Amino acid sequence: MSKAKILLAEDDTTMVSLLKTLLKMEGFDVVALSDDEDVPAAVRSEKPAVLLLDVHLSHQSGLNILDALRSQSDTASLPVIMSSGANLRDECMMHGADGFLLKPYMPDDLITMLKHAIR
Repeated sequence: MSKAKILLAEDDTTMVSLLKTLLKMEGFDVVALSDDEDVPAAVRSEKPAVLLLDVHLSHQSGLNILDALRSQSDTASLPVIMSSGANLRDECMMHGADGFLLKPYMPDDLITMLKHAIR
């Protein structure tokens, strides 16, 4: 069985490093994007099982990215889990997120949410 690919759109380099280590230990294939990368284009080229998307990227809004993904037929059904240090759960869910994690979150909560999103 091939590893499920997780695409990370996160601007905190420490968080990216921790997530890559954790997710690889859990058996996922991980691709981290730079904070100014075109996320919808990366989704199309990488074809991840799940996108883990920070609400507040340095140069982009995660909610705008989510809206763009949901508006296109080829990316509309991609599972997207949003994360933020502010409790924006309701806003993220209204924009079509499949899950929300309030930072700092427990690694087990992330893994459980990813496995649920992949099913």
